[in-house]
Amino acid sequence: MKASKSISPFRLSSLLRNQKDPALALQLFQNPNPDSNPQPQKPFRYSLLSYDLIISKLGRAKMFDQLEQILHQMKQETRFAPPEIIFCNVMSYYGRARLADRALQVFDEMPSFRCQRTIKSFNSLLNALFKCGKFEKMKKVLEGIEDYGTPDACTYNILIKAFCGSEDLDNARKVFDEMRSNGLQPSDVTLGTLVHKLCSDSRVKEALELKEDWERVHGVLPNAFVYASLMKGFCGIGEMALAFGLKDEMVRKNIRLDAAVYSTLISALLKAGRRGEVPGLLKEMSEYGCEPNTVTYNAMIHGYCKEKDFEAAYRVLDEMVEKGCRPGAISYNVIIDALCKEGKWSEANLFFQDLPRRGCHPDVLSYRMLFSGLCDCGQFKEAAFVLDEMIFKGCAPHYARTHKLVEGLCQEGNMELLGTVLSSLEKANVLHGDTWRMVISTLCKEKPSDVSELIDTLTMQ
Repeated sequence: MKASKSISPFRLSSLLRNQKDPALALQLFQNPNPDSNPQPQKPFRYSLLSYDLIISKLGRAKMFDQLEQILHQMKQETRFAPPEIIFCNVMSYYGRARLADRALQVFDEMPSFRCQRTIKSFNSLLNALFKCGKFEKMKKVLEGIEDYGTPDACTYNILIKAFCGSEDLDNARKVFDEMRSNGLQPSDVTLGTLVHKLCSDSRVKEALELKEDWERVHGVLPNAFVYASLMKGFCGIGEMALAFGLKDEMVRKNIRLDAAVYSTLISALLKAGRRGEVPGLLKEMSEYGCEPNTVTYNAMIHGYCKEKDFEAAYRVLDEMVEKGCRPGAISYNVIIDALCKEGKWSEANLFFQDLPRRGCHPDVLSYRMLFSGLCDCGQFKEAAFVLDEMIFKGCAPHYARTHKLVEGLCQEGNMELLGTVLSSLEKANVLHGDTWRMVISTLCKEKPSDVSELIDTLTMQ
């Protein structure tokens, strides 16, 4: 039987690029020629591109143990030295996964790959540590920055983000001043970070002044993120006219309005009770070639639920499906929560049960919202069923709600169901001592005869 033609390094790169499943891509990488002649062959000559592709796929899939195996294999290569960008990407993956120590390890090991560390990889490490919230480690790493080059605009932007993230706007501004004194031009990213922080602190007018000052003095043109932050800030303090004025300014300056801008304004209109203006804004959005996204639709769902117009919220869900914008758990959770708060527990329960048919699997918040709603409505039997499913699927309930459920079952005297609930909570290791003491205290005071029945029930579990 004729052996199949061997895959070349170039062909392997092409196959890896087209393979969407990271596990299958890894299998292909590790064994590119499974059907070739069984006679001993020379080791496969992997290309740098193949390493880059498989590392990217494993990093995005958070398959970090496998990724480290590939890095170890790449270290043995003598035909080439990996470029710095590969390690920058790896540190970025670790940063997103909150694995600060692994990011540090990659940076420390780069020389063993014959790869020189520059300010570019230093910035990648700094950003990974920032995403992990490791501000003290950032300070320590910064002490050795001179070994890798001179701080650039990216370095300063990361530091400004870090200070804003740690609620230290004063130091963020000092970093900006240092950036300017070192002759570095601030960018719209720098502006966006500072404006967003000021707006989140309700210092919106100060943020607007900063935006106008940067535009006039530094020549930095604000991007859509800056405008969206300002609009959200003004809407938050009830200055709707100023928010819409910024939208008009974007149009005059030919800055593309994105879904985030429109979502902010739609949400503000609904909160202000100006629902009648939403269709006009959606029409304008379409005319500008901007399609609503899940954030836009969720803003509408939230607004309609606030008005207790659940039929309108359901219609938005249907429109999302029609437009190819698949609703996620967040979209459904908004409705479940609103129905429960309105006392419509039966409708909320039916809607929850219908989620799998709609192509959505309930998440931990879905369960918690329904469970809390049923407890608040005194529907303890239904709540017990939901609790059982929660625990089975590994979703931990809130203590306050389980306490309320147990208290309600004590008052009802349903010893069989109470025993089942207590047993489930104990097995899941979420039965608090306060809850157990409350059970004994309540039954001993009001229904002492039920204590022995409860003990019998628990013994049989």
